[in-house]
Amino acid sequence: MRSYVRNPIFLGLFSAVLLDLPFPIAGPLPPWRAAFSLIALVPLLYGLLADGSVAVPSYLRRSALAGYACGVLWYILNCYWIYDTMHLYGGVPPAGAAGILVLYSLVLGLYFALFGFLIAVCRKAFRTNLFPLALAPFFWAALEFAASRITSVPWDQLGYAQVDNFLLTRLAPITGVYGISFVLVAVNALFAAAMLARSIHRRLRIGVGACLLTLLFQLGSFIAPKPSATSDFAVLLQPNLEVGTYNDWVGPEWDENASWILEQSRRTCTSAYIGMPASEAKLETPQCSQNVPPPGIVAWPEAPSPMESDQPRVASLMHAVATAARAPVVAGMFGHDQSGTYNSGVFTSLEGNIIGRYDKIHLVPFGEYVPYREVFFFAQKLTQQLVDLQRGKYRKVFPANGRTFGIFICYESIFADEVRQFAVNGAQVFVNISDDGWYGDTSAPWQHLNMTRMRAVENHRWILLDTNNGVTTSIDSYGRVTVSAPRHVATSLVARYGYNDDLTFYTRHGDLFAILCGIITLVAAAKAARLNLRVNLRIKRQVS
Repeated sequence: MRSYVRNPIFLGLFSAVLLDLPFPIAGPLPPWRAAFSLIALVPLLYGLLADGSVAVPSYLRRSALAGYACGVLWYILNCYWIYDTMHLYGGVPPAGAAGILVLYSLVLGLYFALFGFLIAVCRKAFRTNLFPLALAPFFWAALEFAASRITSVPWDQLGYAQVDNFLLTRLAPITGVYGISFVLVAVNALFAAAMLARSIHRRLRIGVGACLLTLLFQLGSFIAPKPSATSDFAVLLQPNLEVGTYNDWVGPEWDENASWILEQSRRTCTSAYIGMPASEAKLETPQCSQNVPPPGIVAWPEAPSPMESDQPRVASLMHAVATAARAPVVAGMFGHDQSGTYNSGVFTSLEGNIIGRYDKIHLVPFGEYVPYREVFFFAQKLTQQLVDLQRGKYRKVFPANGRTFGIFICYESIFADEVRQFAVNGAQVFVNISDDGWYGDTSAPWQHLNMTRMRAVENHRWILLDTNNGVTTSIDSYGRVTVSAPRHVATSLVARYGYNDDLTFYTRHGDLFAILCGIITLVAAAKAARLNLRVNLRIKRQVS
């Protein structure tokens, strides 16, 4: 039993369970659970570097397998919502939906396998735990970066676990989320070093230092700066339309929905949750005044509505909303041109004229297009709602009333290096229109929200997050949810927000820190490979 518990594969599986705890599981993340991100990788690192593991002849292969087991199980636990999305809304049978989740996890788990392999290669080459533990944060950040660029799935990178930590998120405007991941893995490595130390005195010294660092860092979850200054308010419409069905709005139905949109757009005061729409939260009703200036913007989200940019009735509705609210309007809908159909955000000036649209650039595979269609011919049914959408080409920003707005759509918010380009192009505030109804009541809407919040921190920009069914909210430039609408309710949210012009280091330079970690990883791997090759050649000469 003792050898079983020390098995690196078993310890990798244990790390996967711990690694799931600092992320939202079925609702908002309690701040205390974020602390698991500082210890979750300790079992895996210990299993990879313990003397008993290193002595095994198949050490490298076993280490890669331990990392792989950790990664596959973590993705299954963290992204279990894929099953619901595929089965309930994609029309995939239960066995097929489960198979998609497992296949997804098997592919992305390879990054964890490479992490385990790199740790083992360095341990074998340098013959000490010091180098692999010191290099572990570089490896992890580099592999997160690789996942964002190669497979284009940077979902729930480790640093997101600390989005509520004001102390650690101070790194994000410089390094992006990768710097936070780096620090978290470094603390994990320190704990592992304490467990691997040979003398009791050394274990105590390193262990106490790791505990003190953990306490210091987690204090950041309980302190916060003063509320951010606001200068305007937005009206964010939340229609709560049912996903997976076609809402045609024929005849009187169009008139009814258009009247609802017009009515909600003219609101200047709504009841809202202060902060997250948690189960224990209560709606707050502010003191409403009749004499208020027009809103800074009115938003209609990405939603399963029949609105399309080339329809005269849509142009008429946008004109009516803008002139009635005396505000610019951004609305999610299908866009059309000679190249095809787009998932678009149409921007209407406060005079009621449509001045342009942003066409979504980063489409959802198997949701908005089928990649490698010849290979995945069986996946055609997954695109019943949004078939063969075209990619947009430009990250446009839109000026209105002396301000500039940057619009991105749905899960584009998880791509940090892409979102920052809206700020580079002049956006003073971000508007993210999204339909998280495809996720159901799973962890995904909350995970998506936390990743969107990190974009606000990295770029020092307010984000107006307007969704079909929640979480509709205003996020300040420190990543805090200020007010939010109740979920699964047709309503609107009047939310205060502000504008910023400054460009952070991350906004200007992007993933420079992650690229540096990648270079260090390649150099370390090459050095370790060369040392291992020399050792192997020496052994062969001695044998011969």
